[in-house]
Amino acid sequence: MDLLALADFNLVARHGGFGRAARAAERPKATLSRRVADLEAGLGVRLFERGSHALKLTQEGRALFERTESLLTELGEATSAIASGGQTPRGKLRISAPLLFSQIALGKLSAQFALRYPEVRLEITTEDRAVDMVEEGYDLVIRVNPDPNEHLIGRILLHDRLVAVASPALQRPVEDAPVPAVVRASSTQLAWALATQEGDVRVQIDPILRLASMIMIRDAVRTGIGAAVLPLSLVAGDLRSGVLTQWGDVKGRPIEIWALYPSRRLLSIRVSAFLEFLKEAFPLGVPEELSAYIEG
Repeated sequence: MDLLALADFNLVARHGGFGRAARAAERPKATLSRRVADLEAGLGVRLFERGSHALKLTQEGRALFERTESLLTELGEATSAIASGGQTPRGKLRISAPLLFSQIALGKLSAQFALRYPEVRLEITTEDRAVDMVEEGYDLVIRVNPDPNEHLIGRILLHDRLVAVASPALQRPVEDAPVPAVVRASSTQLAWALATQEGDVRVQIDPILRLASMIMIRDAVRTGIGAAVLPLSLVAGDLRSGVLTQWGDVKGRPIEIWALYPSRRLLSIRVSAFLEFLKEAFPLGVPEELSAYIEG
């Protein structure tokens, strides 16, 4: 099997089309199309259904993609690391990151990275929306619980979880009486499902204050005005010092912070350097490591 043709097939499959894949890899669309056609001919199966407006993987194409994607990713990263071993990262590196992670960690991290790699011109924009990396010219994006079908390669940087917290003066209700709560401005929740040492409980809430950011909510809940649900990394210091108490863990999907980058065959040395830098900063990927950036 032609490894280059297989890599081109994966590139097209990740991006959902020949045009988007060609822009991501900065290669001619006709070359990708020919390589995929050669792979189909060699295997004797159709890998894509080519409609007038969309490109869709066939059952055989989906099976091939799922079985080869991670292998090719590891191979690409390994060859990139070896090839760039003697090079110095330089040039522009554009990164998109979510608001909260940017506010609590990326100021210090970006400065430390710039000191280590002075020839890299780092540019970080803060937004929570799912940016189009290819169209908007980003080299790397950091996202919280990204959609698993995004056509990007990624790795988990950090794990976190949501906890319900309050001032020690505000006791968790033992009955169904609603507790005053500080919530996100867009929240529609009227109850929290919590896991506690005593078992699962459901806490009714009365949203008396709606705020736009997690940091605003943390600052408000410190005053004792009400309870709130916040990432453990954001309140770990307050829990240790006794400023806040934890009522329980919020049941549901845990928080995963991912670094995502386009599916290029050779990863940029600038991106590789930043990924390794993040790995050094958060070697275990636990909430306490992120909390250290807040307290530092």
